[in-house]
Amino acid sequence: MTYHPKSEFLHTLIARGYLADCTDLQALDEALMAGIVPAYIGYDATAASLHVGHLLNVMMLRILQRTGHKPIVLMGGGTTKVGDPSFRSEERPLLGPAQIAANISGMKQVFARYLAFGDGPGDAVLLDNAEWLDGLNYLDFLRDIGRHFSVNRMLSFESVKSRLDREQSLSFLEFNYMILQAYDFLELHRRHGCLLQMGGSDQWGNIVNGIDLTRRVLDRDIFGLTSPLLTTSDGRKMGKSASGAVWLNAEMLSPYAFWQFWRNTTDADVGRFLRLYTELPLDECDRMGALGGAEINAAKVRLANEVTALLHGAEAAAAAEATARAVFERGGTGEELPTLRLSAAELADGLSVVQLFVRSGLVKSGKDAKRLIAEGGARLDDDVVADAGLMVDAARLPLKLTAGKKRHARVVLAD
Repeated sequence: MTYHPKSEFLHTLIARGYLADCTDLQALDEALMAGIVPAYIGYDATAASLHVGHLLNVMMLRILQRTGHKPIVLMGGGTTKVGDPSFRSEERPLLGPAQIAANISGMKQVFARYLAFGDGPGDAVLLDNAEWLDGLNYLDFLRDIGRHFSVNRMLSFESVKSRLDREQSLSFLEFNYMILQAYDFLELHRRHGCLLQMGGSDQWGNIVNGIDLTRRVLDRDIFGLTSPLLTTSDGRKMGKSASGAVWLNAEMLSPYAFWQFWRNTTDADVGRFLRLYTELPLDECDRMGALGGAEINAAKVRLANEVTALLHGAEAAAAAEATARAVFERGGTGEELPTLRLSAAELADGLSVVQLFVRSGLVKSGKDAKRLIAEGGARLDDDVVADAGLMVDAARLPLKLTAGKKRHARVVLAD
């Protein structure tokens, strides 16, 4: 018989589609019913901002807190120096301490939007694993922690096995990552009573390692829970758009562009994304997800508004919707569109339309811009661009760039 959790946290996760797997669902449910459960998710500082691919797990921490438990946000100031090899085809580039610190500073901004931090029993805390990893003595660590790990078992984990099966190099540095993450869970349990680690399903092996290590070292039972790795209905990895990563920091992606990402959700994903990324009642999510024809567009606007309001605030969501209406319904330029500001000096000899599309972020490269133009998908102020060699000078500004049907940017003269 399938176990049906009684705790509000697990019931919510299952009902809304967040749960992929759990190490011991019934025992975790009993712990959640017995008192406040501290739980963590780790985030390595590989970029200056989180992106949409992280948002599902941030929402899980938010649900954890809303149902009476304690979120721990663990920044990987230590593990970022090693790099997680999980399901990657090559080693991550190694970052220096200054870049890691800058990235952590940028990522912290997002968590304050979703979680309440403080000193209370259910308040969220933000920690950095450099606190215990930076000072480790290698020989002591090998003797006290390394002896609990079987290399045979580590090689069997799918994240490692898939890399080796493809005959792709896996450095000893990366191989140590799973030991360090396991040690994180042990230390969080020692220091903060953490009972649960959550993460994407690609983290299952790392999570189980931490549970086993804690049992061996402290003779304590702790738990692991994973969420599904999401792709959109057309097979794209969640968090990627045609123009690159969908960042959560406003200085890396404007609230309008963030709103537009959700507005462009495919019809088949609307109901699922409403359940996962908003706090609307489930029956409302299901009702809107079942709409068809022109009505589904209203559901997409609601999705975009709800998700944008959570991250950037209700005013930013309303401004983005108003901008979209101006752009699509009235042909306006939209003050909140992503904006490229150019100086008069830069435009003295003119800039090619190809450069404008690249620098505005609408395409990744000149090659992509030329392909867009050749396919008839590039427009200046709603006029199709036919010549990739077209030059633009200051007299043409301000203007609106359009890539495809739905992605826009403004180009203006800097003050």
